[in-house]
Amino acid sequence: MVALCAMIVAIPAAAQVEQSTAARADANVPSVASPDGRITVAVTTDGDGRPLYTVSRGGKQLIAPSALGFLFTDAPKMQRNFRIESRATSSADTRWEQPWGEWKTIRDRHNELRVRFKETKDLGRVMDVVFRVFDDGVGFRYELPDQPNLKTAHIADEMTEFSLTQDGEAWWIPGSEWNRDEYQWNRTPISSVPLAHTPLTVKLRDGTHIAFHEAALVDYSGTWLQRVEGTKLKTVLIPSAGGAKVVRGTPFVTPWRTMIISDDASGLYMSHIELNLNEPNKLGDVSYFKPSKYVGVWWEMHLGTAGWGSTPKPGATTANVKRYIDFAAKHGFPGVLVEGWNVGWDTEWFGNGKGFLFDKPAPWFDADALAAYAKKKGVQLIGHHETGGSPSHYEDQLERGMAFAAAHGESVVKTGYVTDAGQLERVGPNGEPLREWHDGQFSAQHHLRVLEMAHKYRIAIDAHEPIKDTGLRRTYPNWVSREGARGQEYNAWGEPKNAPEHEANMVFTRMLAGPMDFTPGVLSLTGKGGTPILSTEAKQLALYVVLYSPVQMAADLPENYAKHMAAFQFIKDVPADWEDTRVLNGEVGDYVTFARKERGGADWYLGAVGDEQARTMEVRLDFLAPGKAYEAQIYRDGDDADYRTEKRHSIVVEKRRVTAADAMTLRLAPGGGAAIRFKALK
Repeated sequence: MVALCAMIVAIPAAAQVEQSTAARADANVPSVASPDGRITVAVTTDGDGRPLYTVSRGGKQLIAPSALGFLFTDAPKMQRNFRIESRATSSADTRWEQPWGEWKTIRDRHNELRVRFKETKDLGRVMDVVFRVFDDGVGFRYELPDQPNLKTAHIADEMTEFSLTQDGEAWWIPGSEWNRDEYQWNRTPISSVPLAHTPLTVKLRDGTHIAFHEAALVDYSGTWLQRVEGTKLKTVLIPSAGGAKVVRGTPFVTPWRTMIISDDASGLYMSHIELNLNEPNKLGDVSYFKPSKYVGVWWEMHLGTAGWGSTPKPGATTANVKRYIDFAAKHGFPGVLVEGWNVGWDTEWFGNGKGFLFDKPAPWFDADALAAYAKKKGVQLIGHHETGGSPSHYEDQLERGMAFAAAHGESVVKTGYVTDAGQLERVGPNGEPLREWHDGQFSAQHHLRVLEMAHKYRIAIDAHEPIKDTGLRRTYPNWVSREGARGQEYNAWGEPKNAPEHEANMVFTRMLAGPMDFTPGVLSLTGKGGTPILSTEAKQLALYVVLYSPVQMAADLPENYAKHMAAFQFIKDVPADWEDTRVLNGEVGDYVTFARKERGGADWYLGAVGDEQARTMEVRLDFLAPGKAYEAQIYRDGDDADYRTEKRHSIVVEKRRVTAADAMTLRLAPGGGAAIRFKALK
């Protein structure tokens, strides 16, 4: 029987930071333990004065002595000839509420160690390293204070290492490749990983799971992880158009380097480390954003039956958009996305979006009339600002574009940065053309400028082809979702299409970073040219629970939903905002089952997805309120369902009465899934 993850319960904060046995034996080694005492970080220097850290769990070292430091383009590196000048510890145990999210309340319980390193000769520079140790992992960052011999840091790279003590399996996508992060996951030994994007998830030989990522990526370059030798990984800062990858004036702090550590895959997802390492809300009131579902003029373009520009059949015609508004109003969807509405789509825009105007509709789109029509129907249009990979050109029009969106009743704008990796086009300080990376320092700066302008006009942002997610939705709660992985559109025209295990991979890799606008719900299971999608209908429903986003699209065409109304009911019912989330079971790349409770209500929803194998599992329903009865509205694979045949459409919709004392057997077909609404009975 699959056990549910235990709920976190509040206990008093530790009066003092508990030191590991090794640290108590040698007071010269700064160390800090997690609140439960299981994870320990120790910091030291070697014979050459190189700063090092280790991470142990349950008395067993997971990260062997690993380097810390910086390389600069205009100064000696900060790696040798350091001594530990001071150390300080502290503890925290607080709770905070998300305005929207997978959990309403987040607990932040950690112990902190701050170590100051000082060079013993030459420049005498100072570097602080701050470790926060949680019961489920570690985050650490560098803090460089203002100092006479380091006023401006021109950083060529970090020296940060993660020297794993064991081999095992790794799930990763390549860093530095042309398609950014839109790849299917590789599964290899850790000792075979080349250069990987983060999150990078590993399962050590002893079964310990670790997910490597970063948090609070602000005014800095993101990182890839490169295997140096054996199982030693090191950070590689993503390039900049300038010589240095990062330029910062002191004082400044880097993003947090993070390791979520768990006995199993389920525990990785249940961690709140990424959010807790970000600063609290800086924007204030963001009540203008309401988590919701939407439909839109989108899937038909990817199928090739309509176009973005003045093709024989543009998708964003006034008549076609009215059709979607009518469909949304009839079925209770608050939003309608429209792509191809503005001037610029008839240019060679890929990687050169200078023809786009964000306040001028195309001739086939009557913006004023449609905004009024949508308002009359109780629906909002969702804007689309495709930059064509030209962020400087977008910034020149940013305020005009957001003002236009607000004037037309749009509270969400989907942005896009379609171009190859390393090819974002920006204008340099002297007007020169420069090329940047989607995860570089300029991109980090750009996205925050967009968020701040959007907030001025009470607009939320759903970024596609974005910078990686590092938990900044806590600090900027109008950054509600993003793409940043291989989404549903690959099931239209991708070669190959998303494999059956794609979503089970994504849960324990990409989704550890934050919400994704995957655009689920294609019940026709048909891509471009009538090609089959490698999924069952029930799995498409389950994705609404499994792949979290506070803006969830019903991606298929209205006429296709009309053919699948029984299954479509679940899409209509499922919320986009949650009070609580549990991962009931899971293995990376194989399967996962979620239970989520709707925010502000009593109903729970379950979603389970698998891979290419059929599997049966039992889940206990003790997440339900005790002593209360529920109607389980079940959408499951038919007994003959199989993603490889036309039986992928085989689905059974049934009901049964259940309580928290019950268990349910879930049967997932090959490529299948299960979706259940637990409706509380009066």
